[in-house]
Amino acid sequence: MPHLRVLENAGLVTSHEHGRVRTVSLRPGALDVLHLWLDEQRTPAERQADQLGIHLTRIGAKGT
Repeated sequence: MPHLRVLENAGLVTSHEHGRVRTVSLRPGALDVLHLWLDEQRTPAERQADQLGIHLTRIGAKGT
């Protein structure tokens, strides 16, 4: 329950209690902000991976 409370306080989920049953639902669009942030991070990460690949290729070529 503490984990669900954190998600609810963050606005990611909603919960409804009916007697002894609690139903938890993901809020529509709750993760859209995360998706946008990941898109922003993808380009720099891909660029770094490309640079690493070039560097490793150069090191491999020098060794032969």
